[in-house]
Amino acid sequence: MDNLAIARILGEIADLLEIKNDNPFKIRAYRNGADIVANDPHDMASLDLKGLQEIPGIGKDLAARIREIADTGDAAFHQELLAEFPPSILDLLGLQGVGPKTVARLYRELGVKTLEELEEAAKEGRVRSMKGMGPKKETLILKAIDERRLHGGRHLLPDTHDAAVAYVAYLKAHAPDAQIEAVGSLRRGQESCGDIDILASGADAALMDRFIEYKLVERVLGQGDTKSSVRIWGGFQVDLRIVSPESRGAAMQYFTGSKAHNIVLRDRAIGLGLKLNEYGLFRVDDESRVGGASEQEIYEALGLAWVPPELREDRGEMNAAERRTLPTLIEHRDLRGDLHMHTTESDGRHSIAEMAQAAHAAGLEYIAITDHSRNLAMANGLDEARALAHAARVRAEDGRHGVRMLAGIECDILADGSMDLADDCLAQLDIVVASVHSAFNQDRQQMTERILRAIENPNVDVLGHPTGRLILKRAPYALDIEAIIEAAARHHVAIEINSQVDRLDLNDVQARLARDRGVRLVISSDAHSQAALAVTRWGVMQARRAWLTAGDVINTRPFDDFRALLRRNLR
Repeated sequence: MDNLAIARILGEIADLLEIKNDNPFKIRAYRNGADIVANDPHDMASLDLKGLQEIPGIGKDLAARIREIADTGDAAFHQELLAEFPPSILDLLGLQGVGPKTVARLYRELGVKTLEELEEAAKEGRVRSMKGMGPKKETLILKAIDERRLHGGRHLLPDTHDAAVAYVAYLKAHAPDAQIEAVGSLRRGQESCGDIDILASGADAALMDRFIEYKLVERVLGQGDTKSSVRIWGGFQVDLRIVSPESRGAAMQYFTGSKAHNIVLRDRAIGLGLKLNEYGLFRVDDESRVGGASEQEIYEALGLAWVPPELREDRGEMNAAERRTLPTLIEHRDLRGDLHMHTTESDGRHSIAEMAQAAHAAGLEYIAITDHSRNLAMANGLDEARALAHAARVRAEDGRHGVRMLAGIECDILADGSMDLADDCLAQLDIVVASVHSAFNQDRQQMTERILRAIENPNVDVLGHPTGRLILKRAPYALDIEAIIEAAARHHVAIEINSQVDRLDLNDVQARLARDRGVRLVISSDAHSQAALAVTRWGVMQARRAWLTAGDVINTRPFDDFRALLRRNLR
């Protein structure tokens, strides 16, 4: 069990206790415990009770609960709470804007236990009759239910990755000589994934027995000698396929490529008198094997360069592979700086010095501290006086912890497009990230004009999480993204690929368009803790899907070269 898996169970316990209207101190203890576990750099599953209790905020009882989850995959107390409520009630918690207090009221006052019952209650106007709800809340709940149905059965990329890594490690322990890896949409780095596909070569059929015995398996969907399927805790369907070593490359290609990519590849094989499937590449006339042991062997036999998994979407990669002009994609190690993070000055968990130390430990050369501006009151946003005082403290720490530091801010773009802080304040900072955090329901023209006005502000250097989406939760707000990209290129404003796991904003198609239109791109963590600095790996994955090279991302450059490219330093 990794930290996030343990934290999810602790958070679910807190949610269930809140639905139950239990002791608020107990609820807060589990909520804080989930937060600590999710953000602490230690591997919780590797610590004993004494080691866990040495972490600030983790007492004896919580340490015992964490140890139980790490050892067994769950906690008896969690299961007891689940038994008190219909299992379907937890589905309500995943709805955008529906927290445990709301779920508790819906359950107690309206008897709502399922999404279907909630939808019926909202359509009948019964939700608005509850104190403090109203027609607007009712409409938002119906919208959230529609979005849930649209994304049903899909999971965020990092959640899918963590589940797959744990399962693969378990299988490798039982078949150490086999080659076992995750394929499918996870290997392509899609921002959300459906099933987890695992491919094993060089393993015997006994691995299937071990596969269905995995401790997180909730239900066996099917079992055979070469293919089995299960559903595991967290709602993932996992499929295991066993192939011979001579077919490994063909199966890797077949189960990784998108449907569109694979169709084009198979058609190309047919045009060459060949047949391609998951077992290999064969001549049609005598069925002799041409290749299949490696992916490179397959692509080369078809007259193509090997295509990186992230590009296998039929978006021009075949022509580039034929011409041998595929880009050398950016890698995580190419990042030298992180330009968007928060500290305890607003809603972060760690101080300036602590974030700098973690950045240095992660191999970064420079960072920008960009706490929130005052409009985000819930995040303890900064006004002008606090922003400048905070900037002075950041500059005092510059270079002291092994990294260069820029004093910046994440400044809200207000509903009319003006900036949340005065221009004379913004001009005194080293970098300004401008972001939308409110009034998401503006129409397309209003939102576009709002962001265009912000881009025109000479103190704005970077446009943060430009479309405001939350993957699987909230659709992007309506805006003309091409107009935004054109304006950013014209005014030398960089656009961010925000690496938060539920944002990855810009998306891959938009990031590629921005690159093609001459926009400078940055990949930032938007970290609110030391551990969260690591999420840039997902931003890099998104950039790879956008065909970006290291040269397309300006925070791959040395500090002085990067700083010279900021809009404020081009004047």
